[in-house]
Amino acid sequence: MSFWFLLGLLVKIFVVVNVLLGAVAYLIYVERKVAAYAQDRIGPNRAGREFGIPFGLLQPLADGAKMLLKEGVVPSYVNRPLYILAPLIAIAAALLAVAVVPFGPVGPNQYIDFQIAPNVDIGILYIFAVSSLVVYGVILAGWASNNKYAFIGGLRSSAQLISYEIPLGLSIMGIVLWTGSLDLNAIINWQDHHVWGIFASPIGFLIFLVSAFAETNRLPFDLPESEQELVGGFHTEYSGMKFGMFFLGEYVHVITVSFLTVILFFGGWDLPFLLDQEQTGFVSALAKFFAIIVKVTLMILFIMWVRWTLPRFRYDQLMDLAWKSLIPLAIVNLVATAVIVQMLRS
Repeated sequence: MSFWFLLGLLVKIFVVVNVLLGAVAYLIYVERKVAAYAQDRIGPNRAGREFGIPFGLLQPLADGAKMLLKEGVVPSYVNRPLYILAPLIAIAAALLAVAVVPFGPVGPNQYIDFQIAPNVDIGILYIFAVSSLVVYGVILAGWASNNKYAFIGGLRSSAQLISYEIPLGLSIMGIVLWTGSLDLNAIINWQDHHVWGIFASPIGFLIFLVSAFAETNRLPFDLPESEQELVGGFHTEYSGMKFGMFFLGEYVHVITVSFLTVILFFGGWDLPFLLDQEQTGFVSALAKFFAIIVKVTLMILFIMWVRWTLPRFRYDQLMDLAWKSLIPLAIVNLVATAVIVQMLRS
């Protein structure tokens, strides 16, 4: 491993992590604006006005400062090492999953690799493996709080996350069968030469989308928190920056899921008749980067729109949807896709 390769890798990690955390801060601002629009309110519009900055654009900085300056209360009855470890697992698992996500074109002929760890043949498998570690943070937070209320919340949350990992994993198998690869870049390149994944596997897309909402704890599947009635669930005993780490982990997970949705089902950086794999110049690399960023932004806005539109499911309905509807449908979709792919290839 050369010095310049290592330096470039460290620079990419530094840039991606800081951009992600900054994006999370302003996505919270955007979501508050979306919520205000849905509820016929104005939303945050004050912070920054004294400095001549309009639209309350300094609100994320004010929120971040408040989070950092809040007293970090640690109840005397908690299991302190595990209590502190739980939010670290949540944020670490969310950030580690980003390592194999391509933010743009990747390949030997490209001007720059828009990926922290390129040439990973099992990119999807890695993301699913690392993201599934979040459940350890959830169950540890509930157990280490030494509080029956938080413990039951942790059990319920972990049951939801584990249940929806099954249809989430099965839903992408159709795309894997079509492309013959677990490499995210290979999947994008296949869609560039054929059709987008949403047309190759429409049922898989619907299952993936519903399961992704449940995996990221977003309405109508936000049973792990349910702010209106649960006051936090598994992280009831957390405050200050430790609570903020759970919050940051969830939003980073939303960004990762949005990237996965775009890469698997909307062609990644591909734009028919405009961008293709053969374009390798600096300008085309930037164009592909902005194409995937715009798609991901639209996906995040869609997730926010759904949150402030649909009511929450009951917990029994949520579990019934996973085990009685999505999992059987995902299995049928997988078998049907395998038969179609085999017929077309034979």
